[in-house]
Amino acid sequence: MSLIMQSSRIRNPAPFLSKTYDLLQKDGSFHFKAADEEDEEDEEDEEDGGGNRIVSWNADGSGFIVWSPADFSEGFKKTSPKRWEFKHEKFQRGNRHMLVEIVRKKCEPSVFPAFLRSSHEGAVTMAVDQENGDHLLLMEENKNLRRQKLELQAQIAQFKALRLRLLDCVGRRIEK
Repeated sequence: MSLIMQSSRIRNPAPFLSKTYDLLQKDGSFHFKAADEEDEEDEEDEEDGGGNRIVSWNADGSGFIVWSPADFSEGFKKTSPKRWEFKHEKFQRGNRHMLVEIVRKKCEPSVFPAFLRSSHEGAVTMAVDQENGDHLLLMEENKNLRRQKLELQAQIAQFKALRLRLLDCVGRRIEK
């Protein structure tokens, strides 16, 4: 029984970390550029999307570059303003075992007294009710604007038809 309890205590890395690491390990043929080559070849990389990769390791294997931007940034620091490159001290090429040490930041419990929390919750409820009311008003205004648009389009069609009849009438008068 103790073996079962021990195996249930083994921590596994978050699925996001494992999947990202696996994506990075899948393509070992990526050509890494030296730091002085980066500026010259950045335009080429942006055009080909990093060789049609989703992500790739950076040159020293201490982080990765997101070629198809998605929400990879949780817990990582953006290291390059030119591209989506992220680092984390526990996310390194060849060190898959360190992934289990990456944990999401925990929210600290609120230190507010109960009476403050309940008034805050009431304020949040009022704000949500206000947003719902605003949403309903916007929906109603949108409906009215659509109706007005249809009426105006009908009027335009009537005026165009009237113009054609007047031009036809004027044309017949000129011929006589």
